Amino acid sequence: MARAKAPAPALAAVGETPLTVLSGCGPRVAEKLAARGLACLQDLWLQLPRQYEDRTRLTPIRALQPGVAAQVEGRVEAVERGFRYRPMLRVAIGDDSGATLVLRFFHFRAAQVAQFEPGARLRCYGTPRPGQHGLEIVHPSYRLLDAADGGALGDQLDPVYPAIEGIGPASLRRLIGLALDRLPSDDALELLPRALRDSLQLPSLREALLTVHRPAQGSDIAALLAGLHPAQRRLALEELLAHHLSLRRQRIAQQAHAAPVLERMALAEKLRGALPFALTGAQQRVFEQIRVDLGKPHPMLRLVQGDVGSGKTVVAALAAMLAVDTGKQAALMAPTELLAEQHLNNLRGWLEPLGVRVAWLAGKVTGRARAHVLAEVASGEAQVVVGTHALMQEGVAFGDLALAIVDEQHRFGVHQRLALRDKGAGGIVGEAAIVPHQLVMTATPIPRTLAMAAYADLDVSAIDELPPGRTPVQTVALSAERRPELVERIRAACAEGRQAYWVCTIIDESDEVVAQAAQGTFEALSAQLPRLRVGLVHGRMKATDKQATMRAFKDGAIDLLVATTVIEVGVDVPNASLMIVENAERLGLAQLHQLRGRVGRGSAVSSCVLLYRSPLSIMARQRLETMRETNDGFVIAEKDLELRGPGELLGTRQTGLAGFRVADLARDADLLPQVQELGERLLRESPEIAERIVARWVGGAARYASA
Repeated sequence: MARAKAPAPALAAVGETPLTVLSGCGPRVAEKLAARGLACLQDLWLQLPRQYEDRTRLTPIRALQPGVAAQVEGRVEAVERGFRYRPMLRVAIGDDSGATLVLRFFHFRAAQVAQFEPGARLRCYGTPRPGQHGLEIVHPSYRLLDAADGGALGDQLDPVYPAIEGIGPASLRRLIGLALDRLPSDDALELLPRALRDSLQLPSLREALLTVHRPAQGSDIAALLAGLHPAQRRLALEELLAHHLSLRRQRIAQQAHAAPVLERMALAEKLRGALPFALTGAQQRVFEQIRVDLGKPHPMLRLVQGDVGSGKTVVAALAAMLAVDTGKQAALMAPTELLAEQHLNNLRGWLEPLGVRVAWLAGKVTGRARAHVLAEVASGEAQVVVGTHALMQEGVAFGDLALAIVDEQHRFGVHQRLALRDKGAGGIVGEAAIVPHQLVMTATPIPRTLAMAAYADLDVSAIDELPPGRTPVQTVALSAERRPELVERIRAACAEGRQAYWVCTIIDESDEVVAQAAQGTFEALSAQLPRLRVGLVHGRMKATDKQATMRAFKDGAIDLLVATTVIEVGVDVPNASLMIVENAERLGLAQLHQLRGRVGRGSAVSSCVLLYRSPLSIMARQRLETMRETNDGFVIAEKDLELRGPGELLGTRQTGLAGFRVADLARDADLLPQVQELGERLLRESPEIAERIVARWVGGAARYASA
């Protein structure tokens, strides 16, 4: 690729011009726009419409379809003011098709009512829906036409922009129009190589922006609304490229650090030989990838994703042994005390027989016990340290931390992960600072396309095989009316010595949420099953009470555990063989899958019952069907991405991926290979252009997708 020429700086700077140059954008308006991250012309160029209104044609009232937005023209036939629960105005209009449409207003002024005289001609736009007397439109946009005003129809689709508090839609549309009038020429604006655009049949950036903001009459509105128009694909490509480049730069910055070389295998081999089970092929493959990384003098950054119960913890333990064998420390951080304690118990069971000192540091470790642990951690006597975010607090100093392991990484902000990394022993090799290796794990499998985009700065491994002996969980979906049958099923399961979970989605009864609350369910089930020992766990309980109940359940002292979704991760009770999830329609696929993973951990046949309330939305129905059809977390993750999009799947508070303006990872996944290839070429051959693409789309705001 010929070295791309950087655009002329003077013209390139046009996009950075403050919005106050626009007529009507004084300091107060600029402040409201700035609150939404819109500060310069380029920000308005990239503030894209969320949908379009087609006011280029009129639809006869008789041809209107419920749910399909349209523009109609007719004469006022009747006006009625009423006050049932609140003021209401209904205006009936008719046209030459011989049909009538009702316009309904809940917010109106007296002057407005006076406009709607019988015989007055109106042009309205809105989405019709079935009403009491045929179709109606609630709060349409409208204009009155006088005898002289034929009301020329528009010649292009009208863009509808995301609302901005304090700025009306018309004002925003006008300001964006003024900003577009200042778009520089193609040559000044374009940053992508011509050959790439031609190979993908995509327009220039200038042409793409004008098409998306001002689509001409006859444009493919279906493609525009679906985000599949070549103009949108052109913008999505550059936006994905900007995110990819920003993550790769973070990766390059990380790789500039040094890290301790961890290559002694004796302890890891000793642990492998002592385990009461053989590693699966997937576990062996992933450990080998980690071993190779840890043997290099720069920091590992690896994400290990694996389904619930796939055995990520044992792989992490083997990795920790490489650090301990070199005379250094490893730390494992988990988001909740329940999960951290689960890891602690596993690691102590595996490592202490080998003479490895495993320390525990969580918020509830206080006083003398805490001081003692802190001293052990600082001296290096504690070789493996397990804890919650308490590991990152001030006052926690490691003797020589070489490996930081973070479980359920999407629950932590990047600042927290960096804080743990920065507790490494430090020191300098040449000019590079020494930092620990990082291993992050998640039991929420991430679709490959999403991992490519969200974790471009991480190497990704998958443990895609369950250990032998894990019985697939049988999943059924039942209507809430069949609840009494389930109570009998619990009675029978517990009579055979099994245990069960009953998961509720809220704690207290609420008028707003039609859900059985955990407290009420606990009381009802205790009354219905007097011979069973019923326990209750929810997020508002004291940590000590919660832990005590969980431990009693694990030890078999509780038969039925009523819980909120706090038991989503961190509980391993092989004797539990029945999971009931109430109001399952309210949970996402990933969460349902995590909950289901709490059973089927022993050899007994296990079941997961998804209780739902009718009517089900289309999406809820699809989710429940997916759960019935497959136990494969990777298949479920792909479906979750399709149904919910990347934002919810990744926990975008940390990743920033929800901030995509045009790109949609599910829809635009096919662009990712070109994005990766082009990104690597730009970083290698035209770093200044890579820098400008990141500045244009990602801006100065730090993007903490992974650190």
